[in-house]
Amino acid sequence: MFRPKSTLEQWRIFQAVVEFGGYAQAAEKLNKSQSSLNHAVAKLQQTLGVALLEVRGRKAFLTEEGQVFLRRAKQLTQQMEELELLAFNIHQGWEAEISLAMELVHPRPLINRALQQYYPKSRGTQVLLSDTVLTGSQEAILERQADIVITGVVPKGYLGEPLSEITMLPVCHPLHPLAQISGALSQSDLSHQLQIVIKDTGKMPQELSGWLKADQRWTVNNFHEAIGILLSGLGFAWLPQHLIDPLLQQGRLAQLALAESSARKFFTHLVIPNPEHLGPSAKLLVECIRNSHKPLMPPAAASVRHTGAIDPPHDP
Repeated sequence: MFRPKSTLEQWRIFQAVVEFGGYAQAAEKLNKSQSSLNHAVAKLQQTLGVALLEVRGRKAFLTEEGQVFLRRAKQLTQQMEELELLAFNIHQGWEAEISLAMELVHPRPLINRALQQYYPKSRGTQVLLSDTVLTGSQEAILERQADIVITGVVPKGYLGEPLSEITMLPVCHPLHPLAQISGALSQSDLSHQLQIVIKDTGKMPQELSGWLKADQRWTVNNFHEAIGILLSGLGFAWLPQHLIDPLLQQGRLAQLALAESSARKFFTHLVIPNPEHLGPSAKLLVECIRNSHKPLMPPAAASVRHTGAIDPPHDP
């Protein structure tokens, strides 16, 4: 096992001498004698066999090698500070790690805005982010696989808080045969074409939602893979409007006009699978998620508890 020849205190002193502009200033800030600082830095340089500082008059200046070591020393002291802060936070009941499972269709800019608010106050908590789809989102709640879940379907008996309205549109390449048909398309028109669908992440997918009557279906892991296939001229798919709007405006994708419904709308919901065991860091992230979604939440949106099975709301 590696045994370091230098100490963290030596690196801390070296960093202080540079940051405060000399041994005398650093000694005052650290409440130590100047001779002890001189000895610590000299010992460090002797151990390394590298000159880190050179004294000119009453001031100490970094050598070229010292500049490299200073950057590493700052990382070292910061990591030690974070390590001790983590221990303190755990002792105080602050979680070392929390998990957030998100329905793949949920707008990522809203989550990123929440994470921006959360990070400065996170106290070093590790956040595990995972994408879920349909049954997988429900399993994350029912099996308590995550501390916080954003889902399109709230399972029976759980409280869901509406976050964002999602619009799913049927689209294909502008030159695809479906885009060439005049008038509204029937289910029969769709059933004879290749459909691109997003893989349900559940262990036992139930296929309770979405139009899945095409004779041939290709399954992909995410919307970006589906978009790539559509842009190549193959198939059609139901995709979230917020993700494909630029492609529709550029004419790279075409929205299909259906006889029954050319758009499907639903809300994603914030669900806490086990609220009694939610720690302070997870509660902070929940508040950040709420704050980041407030401008987009409908005025009448309120938490609702589902007590029975509902018709799942969207097409992947």
